[in-house]
Parts: sequence; C-alpha cells; structure tokens
Amino acid sequence: MKLRSASYVTRYKKDMKLKTFRLIFVGINLLFCFTLSNLYAQDSGDEPSFSRQDSLRGSITPERAWWDLTYYHLDVAVDIADSALSGSNTIRYRVLEPHSVMQIDLQQPLDISSITQNGKSLTFRREGSAFFVTLKDAQERGDLNELTVRYSGHPTVAVRPPWDGGITWQTDSNGNPFVATANQGIGSSVWWPNKDHPYDEPDSMLISVTVPDSLMDVSNGRLRGVEEHDNGTKTWHWFVSNPINNYGVNINIGDYVHFGEEYDGEKGTLTLDYYVLRENEELAREQFKQVKPMMDAFEYWFGPYPFYEDGYKLVEVPYLGMEHQSSVTYGNQYQNGYLGRDLSGSGWGLKFDFIIIHETGHEWFANNLTNSDVADMWLHEGFTNYSESLYLDYHYGEQAANEYVRGLRLGIQNNRPIVGEYGVNYRGSGDMYNKGGNLLHTIRQIAESDSLWRQTLRGLNRDFYHETVSTAEVEAYISEKLGQDLGRVFDQYLRDTRIPTLEYAFREGRLQYSWGNAVEGFDMPVDVTINGKPMRLHPDTGWKSKELDPADSYELIVDPDYYVGSFNLLGESK
Repeated sequence: MKLRSASYVTRYKKDMKLKTFRLIFVGINLLFCFTLSNLYAQDSGDEPSFSRQDSLRGSITPERAWWDLTYYHLDVAVDIADSALSGSNTIRYRVLEPHSVMQIDLQQPLDISSITQNGKSLTFRREGSAFFVTLKDAQERGDLNELTVRYSGHPTVAVRPPWDGGITWQTDSNGNPFVATANQGIGSSVWWPNKDHPYDEPDSMLISVTVPDSLMDVSNGRLRGVEEHDNGTKTWHWFVSNPINNYGVNINIGDYVHFGEEYDGEKGTLTLDYYVLRENEELAREQFKQVKPMMDAFEYWFGPYPFYEDGYKLVEVPYLGMEHQSSVTYGNQYQNGYLGRDLSGSGWGLKFDFIIIHETGHEWFANNLTNSDVADMWLHEGFTNYSESLYLDYHYGEQAANEYVRGLRLGIQNNRPIVGEYGVNYRGSGDMYNKGGNLLHTIRQIAESDSLWRQTLRGLNRDFYHETVSTAEVEAYISEKLGQDLGRVFDQYLRDTRIPTLEYAFREGRLQYSWGNAVEGFDMPVDVTINGKPMRLHPDTGWKSKELDPADSYELIVDPDYYVGSFNLLGESK
C-alpha cells in the first residue's frame, strides 16, 4: 500500500467532520424475503449506541496513527482436534512520528503471551480487544522496525459465516477436517493479532500455517514451499506480494485437490488455480468454466485484475463464500444463482454462479480499492453488486443488465443510510448492496455515455490502485470524471433513506415538475418520454416549467433505469 503519512490521519478526520456537516443539511414473496434476509444483514433502524471498545476498534487512535504497516509474517499452528490456534505475528512498520505506545488488536478468548522487539520483552496491558504495548527502544521518524507478538487460545467459532465470523470447524463427506476462516464483519483480530483497522495495509505478507500432514492449507498469494515435520504436520508458506486488507487474509484447510489454467489478460498471463474437495473435482471442473468469461467482463469494465503477481485462486470452503484477496472462497454448491435462486427475480440471475461472480468482483472493489473506514463499506458492496449486472451486460447485453439491477430493488428496505458512522466500526444499512448498485446504475444513465462511464470505473481502479479510500474521495472522483457535480445525488442515496420522486403536472400545454421526497438542493437530471418523445429534464427541488407541443393529453414515463419514483399531481402516481 502507498505510504500513509500523518497528513492522511488529518484528512480522515476532516472526512468525518464533512460527513457530520452534510448530515445536517409492491408485493414480494416469502421465499424471496427469506433469501434476502440470509444474504444481507437485517437492520432495525434504531439509533446505535457506541462504547469505548467501538472507538478503539473503529478509530485511528493515537497508538495507531504514528506507525505505518509494511509487512506481516503470520505463523500459526492449527490444532484441529482441540479447535485451537497458537503462533506468532511479526509486524514490520515504518515510524511516521515518534511515539512509545502501540495498539495491537486481538479478540477474546484468544490471548497474547509475549511481545518482543530487538530481543527485549515488552510490557503491555489489555483493554478488551486492544493491547497497548510500551516500547523500550526509541522510535525515530523514518525508522523501519519490527516486533513479534505470540498468542494462543480457542478462537470464536463462526455461527453463520461469513456474516457471523470466526472459524468454521467442520468435516467433509469423507470425515476429513474441513476448516476455514471468515471475518469480514467481526474483524480479523478474531483469530490473529494485527492492526485491525482498514485504513492501513501491509505492503506484503507471509502466511505460514501448520496443519496435519494429511491435509492442505490454502491461503492468499503464491505457495512458497511446504515444510514437513517429524510430528505428523506440515507448514504451508504462502506469500502475498501486494498490499492486502487484513479481513481478506484467510486459512482454508481440507483434503483438497488442485487443478488450474491460465488466462491471457490485459497484463499478460494470469494463473487461475482451483482448490476443491476431492469428491467435488468433477463438479468444479465444469462450474469453474465461468471464471475466464468473468475475467473478460471484469477486465473490460474495471481494468486489469489487480493481483497478477499473486495469481487468482478459487477455494472451496464449508460456508457460502467470501472475497479473500487472491484466495476467493466458494461454497455455492456448484450451481448458478444464489444457492440456486435468482435474487433479482428477472431470470438473469440464473445465468451465472452468484458467488464466483460477486466475490471475484471484490478483487477490484474491496481488495484493490479498499474503504478506509467500515462506514464506507458500500464502496465494497455497492460496486460489487453492480459488477453482477456489468457481467450480464458484457455477455448478454444491456437489456439483461438493466432488468437484473432493477429486479434487485425488491430487496431494498430504505431503513437507514447506507453510509455508516465513522470512527466506531459501524457500517451502513444492508441496502449498501442493492441500493448501492442501483445508485451506480442511475449514475450510468446520468453520464449519457457508456464509454465515459467505463473510463470512470477503470480510472477508479487505476488511480486508487492498491489504496484505501473514503466515500468523499470516490464522490469527488466520479463527479470530476463525468463533469457533473453529483454531490446532492450521493447525499440522497447514501445519506438519506427516501427515494426521490419526480412530481409533475400538465397544465395549459406546459409541464410543471420538481423533485419531491428529496434532500435540500437535489438536482439530478432524469430522462423521460412524453407522448413517446424522449427528453432530458433537469429538475431540482423548486418548480420548473417546460412548454410542450399542443396535445389533447400527455403521458410522461420516467426511464426505469433511474432509481426514482414519479407522481402525477393531477393523475396517477408511478
């Protein structure tokens, strides 16, 4: 990751203040509801309350701000029989400002046994999931230092991964252990000690995992080697040469078989490696044929796959799947749709394996471009939700893409904003998926140019390559590239729960129109047809008037690819 200086922390705090300032200013069947309730977290809409632990986890504390991560070496032994972990994490960092106390995160019931630097034992105190380490050696600006944290214990068992994270301890159909981590929401510190905040990423990482010698561990990056030990275990060493977000680090242990292929992509040859349970190899060889066509679509829309150096892996796991960087996990039972169902209700969702497409889309939005605060997680989920429709656009055409993304509106609750609260590890509404995707689909209509829109999406991944970013930065970037100030559009869809409504009336040969149900100053253009004639209106929250060709009657239809409502003040609403 590009070096984050102390000035980044200042900018982060300004983003938080900006967010606070800006805030001042259908029938659906039961089966579909059940599906969505399992895919997206349900929100009560109640006002949250936050504790000191939320701040320690979610903010850039003084004990985090002064050092920049450069490297991790996670070395962990997995005791499957006892459902336990033990090992160490060596943390290498660059000193941004002199300081003597460092924050390291590890969640209970795991515990740290020792922390050493330059051969010296360091003292530390625990406050919940945060450990505050007192350093003995002087920390001079620009120094590259490291320390080693040793830990052990029984990590949290995942109840409903990947939503309720932790470690899943299962067996395959042959009785072999089948173990995996998933920790997007709960945090990576649920199973290993680290700097558990998304704003800072190591530039590279070595992951060493010791497991029984009858099993294989598959983690991120490329396999460097396998060590055999006299006690019936092996250590698998995986090296990640690119920056990696900590929630994307994973271990996957099972009786895997491996096969692979190569993809001729924009940056050359990309290795595609697949690790699946032995009994599922035949199914996987057929289902994973979707990977190359997916890469065609995503490289077209988003630019080159961001991790050629580390390769691409698809790894079977005992839960639905997740976007672990260069080690995408898969558990969709080798069928199209979401566990065989089309979340859009349009029919197009059965044209692809939801987990392969969605979780790989995160390689661009989550793993390449990563939110700097989980309040901005819509940058991960909204863009990746939208990637599903762009996959359809590339392979089946624009109509398929439009029908799919519109169908996903049935899952939008509009219960609370999709941008969360900053500095307290609080994400926005589960609407960040479908509403986020529909926001981006609406912006595509505003752009009026698919080539410009494609350049913007590719530019995001190029200009924020391997960086952590904020919503404010992405908003400004899209507005600049499209040549339109979309500030009020983002306010409406990200920070408000109302769906803007085009209110209009026909009077004496004129159309009167305005945006209702909208934030102050909302000024989004919208495409309509009046008596079959297409035109673009530029409404705001005040009334405007447009002279029309004489007609006995008028019919206005809003382009359905805008996520808006419409209301004829003198007739029927739509």
